[in-house]
Amino acid sequence: MKCPRCGRDGDRVLETRTSQAGSVVRRRRECGECHFRFTTYETIERMPLVVIKRDGTREPYDRTKLLNGIATACRKRPVSAEKIESIVNEIEDSLSDRYQTEIKSSEIGRMILEHLLEIDEVSYVRFASVYRKFTNIDKFAKELSKIKKERRWKRK
Repeated sequence: MKCPRCGRDGDRVLETRTSQAGSVVRRRRECGECHFRFTTYETIERMPLVVIKRDGTREPYDRTKLLNGIATACRKRPVSAEKIESIVNEIEDSLSDRYQTEIKSSEIGRMILEHLLEIDEVSYVRFASVYRKFTNIDKFAKELSKIKKERRWKRK
């Protein structure tokens, strides 16, 4: 690893830690020449993922869009930013485990709904209303009754 200050090769690792549920390795390093200390991060290289939209168009996977969509559904709800980040990490891990290069946006939406139903029903309904394109109150009510049935079933 080249030193960011002097450009020399040859450093030593002072400390190694994992973060983000073990998916990132953080290393604290020191240059052997100028003794400058710096931090590097190692992450798993993922294959580029393409999302197939409902209209058949394709676009590169965008983590930010996923984070923003979930954050919007969870706005003013008791769901922490760490939990939202955790959901995105779990979805990405699941996607990379499948070794696919393309995935339908509907599949990603389904995965998000599964996670949101477990953590906050209101966030689930908010996301579902956009994802499932509720056009009238009857569809909305049908989704709410489905949630009520699932909740009763889990309590038994």
